[in-house]
Amino acid sequence: MTTTTVDQHPNSRTTGIVLHWPAGYDFLAWLMMRGREHIFREKVLDLACLAPGESILDVGCGTGTLAIAAKRRVGPTGTVYGVDASPEMIARASKKARRADVEVLFRNEVVEALPFPDAQFDVVLSTLMLHHLPRAARKECLGEMRRVLKPGGRVLTVDFGEASRTPTGLFAHFPRHGHVGLLDMIALLSEAGFNIAESGPMGVRDFQFVLATEPKDAF
Repeated sequence: MTTTTVDQHPNSRTTGIVLHWPAGYDFLAWLMMRGREHIFREKVLDLACLAPGESILDVGCGTGTLAIAAKRRVGPTGTVYGVDASPEMIARASKKARRADVEVLFRNEVVEALPFPDAQFDVVLSTLMLHHLPRAARKECLGEMRRVLKPGGRVLTVDFGEASRTPTGLFAHFPRHGHVGLLDMIALLSEAGFNIAESGPMGVRDFQFVLATEPKDAF
C-alpha cells in the first residue's frame, strides 16, 4: 500500500480559512459528534452513492477520515484523492491512511485551483468546508469541482445550516465560525451549472446536504 503526499505549488494561495491544528480538529469533531463521527461519515457516503471502481475527490479533506472511508467503499479498483490547503492536515491524513493500510493520494492544494484535468472524477465530496471560504472563493471552488467532474458525475456538499436551537452545556463554549444555509448551497450549485438531485437535513445535528449532478451533455 502506498499513500502519497504532494506539496502544493508555491504560488497557490487561498482566501479561505486554513486550519493548522489537526489533532485538535479531530478531537473537536469527536466531541461535536459525541463520539459518533463514523455514523456521520457513513451517511455522507450513502448520500453520495459511492460504487466500487469509482474515482473520488474529497475537497477540503482535513485529516483524511472521510477519504479513507470512501476508499473502502470504492475498493481496490477505485481511486480516492484528498486535497486540503493545510499541510498539517495533509500530513496527519497521510499517517492515518498508512496506519489503516489504505491507498489514498493526499495533496496539499487550494480548492480555488484544483490540480486535476477536466472530467477526471465520478464523485466530488465537500463536507464542512464551504463555510471556510468567502463567497467569491466558494464560486471558484464550485466551478473547479464542476470542471473536474465527469459528465453525469455527482457532487455532494454538506455544511452547517442555521442552528435550530441555542447550544447548551459544553457546546455553548465553542464559537460557530460560520455556516452555509441549505438555500445558499442550492443557489451556489445551481449557479455553477449543476442539476440539483436531492437536498435536506442530514439527520445529524444541524448539518444540511445537497446532492447535485453534472449534466451528461456538459462537454
